[in-house]
Amino acid sequence: MGRDLNPQCKQCRRAGEKLFLKGERCNTPKCAMVKRNYPPGIHGPKGKSRPTEYGLQLNEKQKAKRQYGLLEKQFRLTFTKAKKEAGNTGENFLKLLEMRFDNVIYRLGIASSRKEARQLISHGHFTINDKKVNIPSYQVRAGEVIKIKSNKKDAKIFKDLKEKLQKKEVPGWVNLDKNEIAAKILHAPDVSVLKPNFNLQMIVEYYSR
Repeated sequence: MGRDLNPQCKQCRRAGEKLFLKGERCNTPKCAMVKRNYPPGIHGPKGKSRPTEYGLQLNEKQKAKRQYGLLEKQFRLTFTKAKKEAGNTGENFLKLLEMRFDNVIYRLGIASSRKEARQLISHGHFTINDKKVNIPSYQVRAGEVIKIKSNKKDAKIFKDLKEKLQKKEVPGWVNLDKNEIAAKILHAPDVSVLKPNFNLQMIVEYYSR
C-alpha cells in the first residue's frame, strides 16, 4: 500500500485550510493552521500570487487528494473509474472516495483520521460480512456489515471507544450500532448532503485537459 510520507501540517498550510490529517490535534491550539497560517517555506509570511485557471484546478485536486490520503496514481485511477460509470463524473468520483473502507471507518468515528483508519485496517482489526478485510481501498457496498474482529475488541486502541461513539454523529447512509460497534451500509452517500470543501467541477476539468 502506497503512503504519502510528506509532513501533514505543511499540506494543510499549502492548501490554506485545515484538512484534518492529524485527527484530534487539528482541533487544538497546536494545529499548524493556528500557529502558522501561511504557506510553508523559508521566507515566512508573504503575499499570495494570483493563481492561473490551471493553478486553481490543481489546488482543488491537491486538496482532495491530500484530504483522502491518496497518492497521485491512486487518485487518478479512482477518477478514471468514476468517468467510466454512468451519470455525473464528479458525483461518481466523490461517492467512490467516500465509500473507501478507510474513509468509512473514519466517518464512523472509530479512527480519528483516515491515516489511523488505514493502519487499523491493514493490521486486520475489521471484518466485512464476518470476513477479514485488510485492504483500505476496498469499496464497501450496500448491505455489507462492518465489525471489529472479536479477538481485537479488547485492544488498547479501542479503549473507551463506545463512550466516544455516543457523541459521534455518523453519516445517514450508514447505520451504526454504537453498543455492538457494528455498522451496516444502507446505500451510497447522497452527494448533495456531503458538501466537500473542494470544487469537484475543477477536479473534473483538471483531468479533462
